[in-house]
Amino acid sequence: MSSTQRTAIVTGASRGIGAALAQRLAADGFQTVVNYVSNVAEAEDVVATIKAAGGSALAIQADVSDASAVEALFLETEARFGAVDVLVNNAGIAKQSPLADVTDQEFQQLIAVNLTGTFNGMRTGAKRIRNGGRIINLSTSIIGHYQPGHGVYVATKAAVEGLTHVLAKELGDRSITVNAVAPGPVETELLFAGRSSHIIQRLIDDIPLGRLGQPEDIARIVSFLASHDSGWINGQILKANGGRN
Repeated sequence: MSSTQRTAIVTGASRGIGAALAQRLAADGFQTVVNYVSNVAEAEDVVATIKAAGGSALAIQADVSDASAVEALFLETEARFGAVDVLVNNAGIAKQSPLADVTDQEFQQLIAVNLTGTFNGMRTGAKRIRNGGRIINLSTSIIGHYQPGHGVYVATKAAVEGLTHVLAKELGDRSITVNAVAPGPVETELLFAGRSSHIIQRLIDDIPLGRLGQPEDIARIVSFLASHDSGWINGQILKANGGRN
């Protein structure tokens, strides 16, 4: 990657882990695109925070489940910041429901955002990211833990991990690495939605390090994978879950 004018796109970056990823990459010197689908005010707040810290960022709306929108996201990024060096496919949704109760609409929505959205980013990124760049996907440590109620979510993320392994081999001759980060329970709105304090405490009790993850914990890993120092790491799934599994 070029040592100057490096550019990163973080999808789903208006809040939670995505916001932390965008802020960290901007602090690392990347011109950072804060992608969002509907939360424009929150995305602009992330951009403002980055700029206040001396970084360079802009918010770009795009629904990652729409292939043409992802293509437009890259084109606008290139017009504003130049060629893309790093893509972080962070956008995702989670819904808890026993498999027998999952509706067709819920199934299709999870597939559209988590799997199709990541695929769209990977496919466009494979064509447009500069040689020596990075593609970093977000998976989940629920894979391997297989909690009831997360069947379709796990399925989408397992598919993302499969794509990660394959694309890493396909892009190796361009020195583009493709890896995934699989967070455990991280203290975000997404984690707390629909969970009682008792369930949250059970999650904490199940983590050997005795605490929930913080978005910054994941941001540090993505920062490393986006750096020159990670150049020999390719096609890997890095679990960040405090030793839970």
